[in-house]
Amino acid sequence: MPEVANRKADTLGDAHEVQKHGFDLGVVVGDLAFEDDSDSDDISLEGLQQELEDCKNDNVVTNILAKGTSLREYAKGVENNVREDELESIQDYIKESDNLVSLHNQIRDCDSILSQMEILLSGFQAEIGSISSEIKSLQEKSMDMGLKLKNRKVAELKLARFVEDIIVPPRMVDIIVDGEVNGEYMRTLEILSKKLKYVETDPMIKASRALKDVQPELERLRQKAVSKGFEFIVQKLYALRKPKTNIQILQQSVLLKYKYVVLFLKEHGKEVYLEVRGAYVDTMNKVLSAHFRAYIQALEKLQLDIASSSDLIGVETRSSGSLFSRGREPLKNRSAVFALGERHNILKEIDQPALIPHIAEASSQKYPYEVLFRSLHKLLMDTATSEYLFCDDFFGEESIFYEIFAGPFAVIDEYFNSVLSNCFDAIGLMLMIRIIHQHQLIMSRRRIPCLDSYLDKVNISLWPRFKMVFDLHLNSLRNANVKTLWEDDVHPHYVMRRYAEFTSSLLHLNVEYGDGQLDLNLERLRMAVDDLLVKLAKTFLKPKDQTVFLINNYDMILAVLKEAGTEGGKTQQHFEELLRSNISIYVEELLLEHFKDLIRFVKTRAGEETTSNSENPVTAAEVEPLVKDFSSRWKAAIELMHKDVITSFSNFLCGMDILKGALTQLLLYYTRFSECVKRIGGGSSLNKDLVSIASIMYDIRKYSRTF
Repeated sequence: MPEVANRKADTLGDAHEVQKHGFDLGVVVGDLAFEDDSDSDDISLEGLQQELEDCKNDNVVTNILAKGTSLREYAKGVENNVREDELESIQDYIKESDNLVSLHNQIRDCDSILSQMEILLSGFQAEIGSISSEIKSLQEKSMDMGLKLKNRKVAELKLARFVEDIIVPPRMVDIIVDGEVNGEYMRTLEILSKKLKYVETDPMIKASRALKDVQPELERLRQKAVSKGFEFIVQKLYALRKPKTNIQILQQSVLLKYKYVVLFLKEHGKEVYLEVRGAYVDTMNKVLSAHFRAYIQALEKLQLDIASSSDLIGVETRSSGSLFSRGREPLKNRSAVFALGERHNILKEIDQPALIPHIAEASSQKYPYEVLFRSLHKLLMDTATSEYLFCDDFFGEESIFYEIFAGPFAVIDEYFNSVLSNCFDAIGLMLMIRIIHQHQLIMSRRRIPCLDSYLDKVNISLWPRFKMVFDLHLNSLRNANVKTLWEDDVHPHYVMRRYAEFTSSLLHLNVEYGDGQLDLNLERLRMAVDDLLVKLAKTFLKPKDQTVFLINNYDMILAVLKEAGTEGGKTQQHFEELLRSNISIYVEELLLEHFKDLIRFVKTRAGEETTSNSENPVTAAEVEPLVKDFSSRWKAAIELMHKDVITSFSNFLCGMDILKGALTQLLLYYTRFSECVKRIGGGSSLNKDLVSIASIMYDIRKYSRTF
């Protein structure tokens, strides 16, 4: 770079000198002359045609050729112009020579400064390279030291944990050996349990020398903790045997506070734990069995017997006396054996607290067995729920519950089986079946499965007994002695009332359950009642009395079914059809009794031709006795019909409907008869004796109002 700068300086200096002494263009340029090359023999015309083609479209060449200028002259002109331009540029360069010299000096100074910077930066580069290698070395040392530190921390942590886990502080020994069993004692037990588990599970720890010094001490502490925990828990369990002890409160407020003691025994003293477990099972089994036995004995004093083996639908009232009913509580109404009454309220009180026997006994109250049944099983459910949750929390075992409740279940089963074998109350049995179903739902909502198998067993026991008692009722109807049951009375029979109340009770208890098997049994019972009712009706001598008897019983059965507020379904529809059929029969029999000749004429002759052209025309002489007979006694006959209906039917509303039907049918018969009379030749003479339809309708309305 210095050499270049020197050359530039010399050139600029020479230019400056030329400027000083003047400038001769001719000296510099010399004479420029173009030689005449026309005589040259070296001219080649090869490629001329191509060049001419190329220059055809050139504007300059085209312009020269258009003017006819000689190319040589044109070339000289161009050369002169170039020379003039060159001289002008030299003059411009000479004018700027001072500036160029100054620029040259500045460039030289800059070059010197840059050379110094280059030297300085080269030194920096060398130093940075040295620092980089030092940093890399330090980084490697730092990583190595960090790894060592991490390893030492891990080792320190494991060592500290090892020391902490196997060391036995004096404070721990004092608490385990001499301390009271309290919160601090159980926290210390937890620490001891962790140490024992740590020593037993890690094979590397077992091989350490430190453990050999500590292990005997840990074993002595374990034995001391196990023996002390056993004595403490057994002492607490003895408190459960004290009379009038509230077991649930003792479990929740005392035993659960020390459940870790049992867990410690379970983990580090299996044999001792089994002794504690056995002691608890034995204690609770005896305590709960005694409680339930005492409760059952108290409930027995409150029991109200409802039915005996002779209290059946088809049994004669007089035959169910003395011997079988002796010792039973008297009922205000014997039909309560078959009627549900208020007994269904027990299903609304399903989750109410159990009865307190001494309070009920003090008030001299007696209850049907289903009330005692619900109360006993309510107590069982609450006790079982509490015990199941406690066993799961305290021992961590669900199976212990079934060992504890083996005794209470046996006590309850013994009592239940003794009552069930002597129970002939079908309604009470069905109520108990519904109670068990509701109790199963309650336990399901509680999510407590411990009574599932027991409740299923009770339910399975109840159904066969209900079926057996139901069959007794069914057979009592099938085998009923019609002669002993028959009473010379057309009003509803007491056997039919029993059936109606019994059926409506069972239908009511089946509303929310839709038990198809029960529906089939009720259908069998209905068929037996139909058969018996027809047999009883046939014992009446008069067909009319037979019909009245059937109507009264059918109406009574329907009234009871409707009064119960249940959808009678097929049973109700069946008796409604029978009632309508027998009412139609009775209406015809009643009208025939008072208007036999008139009705016979209407049915046989009223539709025949009244003209003389027919073979057997209806004549005025034929109908005149009928007209006069009806006009003379129709009011008296209707009055007799009215009295007959009132005395025959127990249900006034039913009697009113029957009387309306009879009078309406009479009106239809008489209307047809009147029309027939009016069509007869010469029948106009009888018009004065014909009763007007309006008069008959007036009387019909009068009886309808006064009935």
